[in-house]
Amino acid sequence: MPSPIYLTDDIRRIEQAAGEVEPPLMERAGTAAAELAARLASDRQKDVLVLAGPGNNGGDARIVSALLHEQYFRVTLVEEPQVPADKAWGLVIDGLFGIGLARDIDGDYARLVDYVNRQSCPVLALDIPSGLHSDTGRVMGRAVRATHTLTFIGLKPGLLTLDGPDHCGEITVADLGLPPQNPTAWVASRELFRNVLKRRPRNFHKGMAGSLGILGGAAGMSGAALLAGRAALKLGAGRVYVGLLDATLPVDPAAPELMLRHADDALGQDLNALVVGPGLGQSERAETLVGAALASELPCVLDADALNLISQSEDLRHACARRRAETIVTPHPAEAARLLAESTATVQGDRVKAARALSENLNAHVVLKGNGSILAARDRQWFVNTTGNAGMASAGMGDVLAGLLGALLAQGYSGEAALVLGPHLHGAAADELARIGVGSIGMTASEVIDASRRVWNHWL
Repeated sequence: MPSPIYLTDDIRRIEQAAGEVEPPLMERAGTAAAELAARLASDRQKDVLVLAGPGNNGGDARIVSALLHEQYFRVTLVEEPQVPADKAWGLVIDGLFGIGLARDIDGDYARLVDYVNRQSCPVLALDIPSGLHSDTGRVMGRAVRATHTLTFIGLKPGLLTLDGPDHCGEITVADLGLPPQNPTAWVASRELFRNVLKRRPRNFHKGMAGSLGILGGAAGMSGAALLAGRAALKLGAGRVYVGLLDATLPVDPAAPELMLRHADDALGQDLNALVVGPGLGQSERAETLVGAALASELPCVLDADALNLISQSEDLRHACARRRAETIVTPHPAEAARLLAESTATVQGDRVKAARALSENLNAHVVLKGNGSILAARDRQWFVNTTGNAGMASAGMGDVLAGLLGALLAQGYSGEAALVLGPHLHGAAADELARIGVGSIGMTASEVIDASRRVWNHWL
């Protein structure tokens, strides 16, 4: 089943709608946490440190403390922000602050968080690691680095994006017996679109796989466009025309199947989809090409310098917003900041808000790249992608994603299906490489192309 995601306000509404239930939600949360805590500490020494804060999170922690005590664990319950004496703990349970934290952690609480982060034993966070903003994943002064997080009712975006994955460890959801409540956000997964995956019949030819045009590759930057082209070829596009601004039209010996053209010639082919931006530059000619692409009725992926040009031109922004065809934009945080006329820090401070604003402003599907990419669809639904690893912080990865997305559009996948499947597949391929020892350090974009093909065929 796809996993829903809830903002803090959503969680509050779910709690209110549940009303008075038996047993109460806090007791259900404490019981679920005690069961997990007992498993985490069962093979270790019985000394358990439980930190209980002043709010509901602290109430959960007190219930956990009592239940573990009944199971003969030696429990030390700390209800004041005082650092306990050094001890070899078998488990630390973080129940200091939950999703209601509204200010940075400092003073004695900061010192207590630092103490937890020095421990070598498992650390179980209740609902969310203390100090992590539940809607954004932003560290609020200090944050607990947990090895396990038991989150209640449903996932929160702060667990999955920005700094969240570095602080949450293994995440488990305890729904507390409450059914999903009209979610509008989910974890990106192929299960969401399992029924639309297109297996090829034997009676098939390349024209049925679509033709993709890629516009980019100014002088000195042709590699970006060629990477996008290789990715598109290996993810199934029937024909790929790479329209280069570089007049020398270099040959790509790694992919002689690519049809290299001058940019205007590529745009004039009989195409099913477009990718605009890899290595495009910001020349006057590049701006003209972006305008021509936006004026077309083709599904289009806009990446890199195409986004920078749009951020500088009101006419291009309006042209994008007026498009009826599917449009996918793939900014990294700095590009998103330019498109929103904000700082990069502001975008990173609330990645969900930024992605949704971009989607509304540009009338586009948005991939806001980064740790836990935010995927905002034109219909206002949104997703968080949880695949991928630090090896993807490497040149050309964005070009590969753009080509991959273009291949999906050319083969007839809807914009929203490509929005979810593309980044999920891209990250899953990088994870596959990391599992076999190719990375995370030293992983290249070219390697991710071949891994993406393997994973995609396995899914199909």
